[in-house]
Amino acid sequence: MAKIPPEAAQASVTLADIRAAASRLEGHTVRTPCRKSVTLSAITGIETWLKFENLQFTASFKERGSFNKLANLAAEETQRGVIAVSAGNHAQAVAYHAHQLGIPATIVMPTNTPFVKVENTRAHEARVLLEGESLKAAAEFARELGRREGLTFIHPFDDPLIIAGQGTAGLEMLEDVPELDCLVVPVGGGGLISGIAVAAKGLKPDIEIVGVEAEMFPSLKSALDGQAREIGGDTLAEGIAVAEVGQHTLPLVRQYVDEILLVEEQSLEQAVALLLNIEKTLVEGAGAAGFAALLACPRRFEDKRVGVVLSGGNIDSRLLASILMRELVREGRITRLRLSISDVPGEMARISEIVARLGGNFIEIQHHRIFTTLPAKDTYLDLILETRDRGHLEQILAELHDAGYEVRTLDVDVPG
Repeated sequence: MAKIPPEAAQASVTLADIRAAASRLEGHTVRTPCRKSVTLSAITGIETWLKFENLQFTASFKERGSFNKLANLAAEETQRGVIAVSAGNHAQAVAYHAHQLGIPATIVMPTNTPFVKVENTRAHEARVLLEGESLKAAAEFARELGRREGLTFIHPFDDPLIIAGQGTAGLEMLEDVPELDCLVVPVGGGGLISGIAVAAKGLKPDIEIVGVEAEMFPSLKSALDGQAREIGGDTLAEGIAVAEVGQHTLPLVRQYVDEILLVEEQSLEQAVALLLNIEKTLVEGAGAAGFAALLACPRRFEDKRVGVVLSGGNIDSRLLASILMRELVREGRITRLRLSISDVPGEMARISEIVARLGGNFIEIQHHRIFTTLPAKDTYLDLILETRDRGHLEQILAELHDAGYEVRTLDVDVPG
């Protein structure tokens, strides 16, 4: 990656550029709310303000930069059309605003892009091509196709006009809640955090800007500290699964961003589930990365008023269902149990009486007699049990144990 001198970075995007973008976006994108979450503040111990970018029409912040770029195209560029590559949110944003502006759009997406994002992009009448197993491979195809057909490439993050557009989210946050001490922003290629950082530091120089990457894709953190880290994997936060940061974004991050944190997959899942269950707002894995950092590193933000950008809400419904069920397991509300019992009449009724009396609920029961190494007169039950919380589960386990049953929880699959 080519080095860009700091002075070039300072000139690439300014507060004035972001203010101009804000004027341009008026009436074309949603001025999303920035609200304090009383319940999540209590859970984390951090005064938490949420910027709901998942409430944009295409459910992500990408609309800001995309519109700002498209609105600045020359007449001949709009006639020929544009091409973009994206795992989903940038694709939808470009397709939507290009359609609104009457610009032909071609969108190239990796073959493993979630189905919901592919269909949503096609719904905006863009030509959608699925090419390459990675974003990098898709980008190479898109650039070559763009050269052949004379299309203007709309970069997902590494463009001053894109960065300026994304920065309008930071302007709005500090206009709505000027007392914020820290902004926490999901990071992929760095377009969102670069723009927000320029805007926020321009308005309030002492404010902290913290970026959050998925642990599997620590691209920006590695670029900043020079440490070699493994990059890649099947992360829930596919929207920020970027292998390389941009030539425009990296210098801006060096100048304006205070720290980059990494979050594990479990924290991302927990954040998605809590935002849905508590705030009743649907956020994808990448969009929940900022809040995941508050859950994972609460002491880092102690005694601060923290603004968290919920950057997007496009998530596959089957994946969401899996996340919610896994979170119930972690909370002790759904548990797999194995009970060794005597194979005699009445044992099932006895176990059911204990569980029912204590308010538990059976979701599934499997009675094993053949595929077991237990004596022929013994058998075992595999149960999936629903309880109120972990304390309630422990109460039921204790009662079953006192009744003479050997019980163990099955945290992972075990052979029958």
